[in-house]
Amino acid sequence: MPKPPTPLPRNLRIVVVNTVVSDGNEHDAALAAQVRRGNALRIGLLESGYDIVASLPADMYLPERISQLQPDLIIIDAESDARDVLEHIVIASRDERRPIVLFTDDETTSSMDAAMAAGVSAYIVAGLQSERIKPVLNVALARFRQEQKLLAELSETRHKLAERKIIDRAKGILMNSQHLSEDQAYQKLRSMAMNKNLKLAEIAQRILDVEDLLG
Repeated sequence: MPKPPTPLPRNLRIVVVNTVVSDGNEHDAALAAQVRRGNALRIGLLESGYDIVASLPADMYLPERISQLQPDLIIIDAESDARDVLEHIVIASRDERRPIVLFTDDETTSSMDAAMAAGVSAYIVAGLQSERIKPVLNVALARFRQEQKLLAELSETRHKLAERKIIDRAKGILMNSQHLSEDQAYQKLRSMAMNKNLKLAEIAQRILDVEDLLG
């Protein structure tokens, strides 16, 4: 049986970004639908016990406001194409990634692909009911945590590979300059690292630096 998503903490700092701009026409059907969806979103958050830290317009000041508020999760309430607002949010989240949930009426594949590529954790099209908010956020946060874990593992793998290349190059220098076998060069590197209280890759990098200086 699969494990249920990790529940959202009740003190979650949520920012809602609204992309709709009222044109003063109370009879505009699209605007009315957007308002209904926005109300359902807020009701769902409140009924689930979550507080909205701020409700922000999708304007040029959005990155600065998000940076100041430092929310745990961003919800975008978008009428249609949200690429501009996603660009603002990506800029604001450049140094610290956070889960993003997008509620929209736009079901085009290109918009969905662009949103997911920008870092959206959940892309929810139409049919928004307040009772769906909590499970949607739970899944989005769980997916975000899994993605962050995979990214961390990928970064660690790349780091280890880079260190291995440095160590191999340093071994090659020792083998050529001191006529050592590969195992002897490796043991010498280990001994040097222990004597200097450094990691193997650090002592290897020092050997490469000296080699570069000597030409």
